[in-house]
Amino acid sequence: MTHDLDGEATQGLGRSCADEDRIVSAPGGTGIERIEAHFHGNAFDLHRHDTLAVGVTLSGVQRFHYRGTVNHSLPGQVIVLHPDEVHDGSAGTEDGLRYRILYLEPSLLLDCLDGAPLPFVRDAVVSDPALRGTLLSALSPLDEELDELFVADFVAELAQHLGRHAGQKAKPMGKSASRAAALARGYLEENAERSVRSDELEAVTGLDRYALSRHFRATYSTSPHRFLLMRRLQKARRMIEVGEPLAEIAVGAGFSDQSHFNRHFKKAFGLTPGRWSTLVRGPSVAA
Repeated sequence: MTHDLDGEATQGLGRSCADEDRIVSAPGGTGIERIEAHFHGNAFDLHRHDTLAVGVTLSGVQRFHYRGTVNHSLPGQVIVLHPDEVHDGSAGTEDGLRYRILYLEPSLLLDCLDGAPLPFVRDAVVSDPALRGTLLSALSPLDEELDELFVADFVAELAQHLGRHAGQKAKPMGKSASRAAALARGYLEENAERSVRSDELEAVTGLDRYALSRHFRATYSTSPHRFLLMRRLQKARRMIEVGEPLAEIAVGAGFSDQSHFNRHFKKAFGLTPGRWSTLVRGPSVAA
């Protein structure tokens, strides 16, 4: 396991103050609070809160008391702290600690569990790359607000991960759910150039946003949010190929701004839009 995940989660924060004790909060969102913390020594005395806290240790060793035991989280590991459970927090070595964490209102999870109780994960420290990847999708970059459609996908996926670690069995998907996923896919394709709200998909499919997200992923191996994003990126590539100016493609493909477009393009294809343009059209033409 790596001992430093800074490369995975540095977007959105400057590194000039990396050695200073500090907490940085992300833009607010209904039911989800996100922060990055960097500190040395003891940081938090024993306390408790009424939210579910799930985070990723990025560097250093995270040491904390929880449910009668002392726990240590290494870089890449996930910590899961349930509501109303007393805990503290400190850096386990002199090198300090850096982590990102989100605090989730339990009601958001309960809304997508179909009447099942909140999953209880007994291990406060979990080694699970899939769960870590899901968390980092919401925690990196930290300086952007979370899209509503993304939040629905994220909460549904997080609930599945937590349910798996809690030993809850997944429910099978019926034919009606598969048809609903197909309806959602068609609607997203028709409206790929604008922001699609979760309540629109609920109206089209007859499913609540969390059930739809689960069934869409089970059917198409991706989330509604990711599917919509890739349709926009495909349009952007077509616009690049026919010579549209890069400065105009971001808005034309439905992105909020140039940096938003550049980040998602590189994350999807491994190249910047400018480099892609050079490769498909040639240096002199792309310029």
